[in-house]
Amino acid sequence: MQKIAYLIPILVGLSGPAVAGCPSAPDHADALTLLFDEAAQATTQSEGRAISDQMWELWTDAPDEIAQAMLEQGMAMRESYDFLGAIATFDRLVDYCPDYAEGYNQRAFVYFLRQEFDLAAQDLDRALALSPRHVAALSGKALTLMALNRLDEARAALAMALALNPWIPERGLAAPGGPLEPPGEDI
Repeated sequence: MQKIAYLIPILVGLSGPAVAGCPSAPDHADALTLLFDEAAQATTQSEGRAISDQMWELWTDAPDEIAQAMLEQGMAMRESYDFLGAIATFDRLVDYCPDYAEGYNQRAFVYFLRQEFDLAAQDLDRALALSPRHVAALSGKALTLMALNRLDEARAALAMALALNPWIPERGLAAPGGPLEPPGEDI
């Protein structure tokens, strides 16, 4: 894996792709449907978390080794607070694989952390256009819209995410007293 990470700048370059186009992302729609059904039937938080982890494994399954290396490199940069490096890496990823939703979702997360909420919202919209049932992008959109004080839209995005996976960490936002509690339920 480390060998591939070192090849990224050579293979992809700073200005865009220098290799053949990115293949299509793996189709995990059927597997995700089964996981959504399992999440709906889960009865404990640990069970729900394990199912959520399986969803993440599918979303982060990149189209090829080059894209996978870029994704992992960008995520590692984000985790070490190298936000500018992470954005640059995710820029290369979305340039190389413009139809891979996770590239946009990960870049949106970095924009969110930098409090660049408008940019985060744009990337989340792109991720959701490519993968409408991407629960993490939906919950990220809810958080981003909440930061933009667009609470009704945030509630709608969170409700969609919760309908797919009721075990997401953001579920507390919609609980009684939470900032995205459905209107009329605060009595």
